[in-house]
Amino acid sequence: RFGQVCKKIDRSPNGTSILQRIFKGVSIYYNYTGKVECFDLDDDPHGTNGWNWQACTEMVMPTSSSKNTSMFPAYDYDYASDEEWCLENYGVKPRPTWITTEFGGHGFKHALKNFGSNIIFSNGLLDPWSGGSVLEDISETIVALVTEKGAHHLDLRAATAEDPDWAGWSRELLK
Repeated sequence: RFGQVCKKIDRSPNGTSILQRIFKGVSIYYNYTGKVECFDLDDDPHGTNGWNWQACTEMVMPTSSSKNTSMFPAYDYDYASDEEWCLENYGVKPRPTWITTEFGGHGFKHALKNFGSNIIFSNGLLDPWSGGSVLEDISETIVALVTEKGAHHLDLRAATAEDPDWAGWSRELLK
């Protein structure tokens, strides 16, 4: 839960380094038992490998990183390498233009208005992906539910006692 991650980061004692705070935060996900000494980021205890399939079939995401501008290891994107990996693991070639062809790229609102109906886009502004999301109604039947303090698909998860009020009304609207 995003709120629990923030609590671990924010409630660290004075003098705790930024990296130690981040470690405490991500431990909510990767080390919830407190028994893991070193993270194996290739281990996927929560079943998120579906993103790999999606990256091979729908959403090619060519990202790179530099040791001078990122906290991540240096990496140069290589389409040929991705194509080889997708063929080896799923028997498919990536389709780099599929999503823009299918949904209209930057003109997706126009495509949705002309061809879509009965769609609810649920977005939280704390979600780092919200910048590319639908944040306003497109028509009477294509609506956006936007929550200021919402995080990545919290409203689609099972309810808990710690949920903010907006998650409850958002779930009701989604029913």
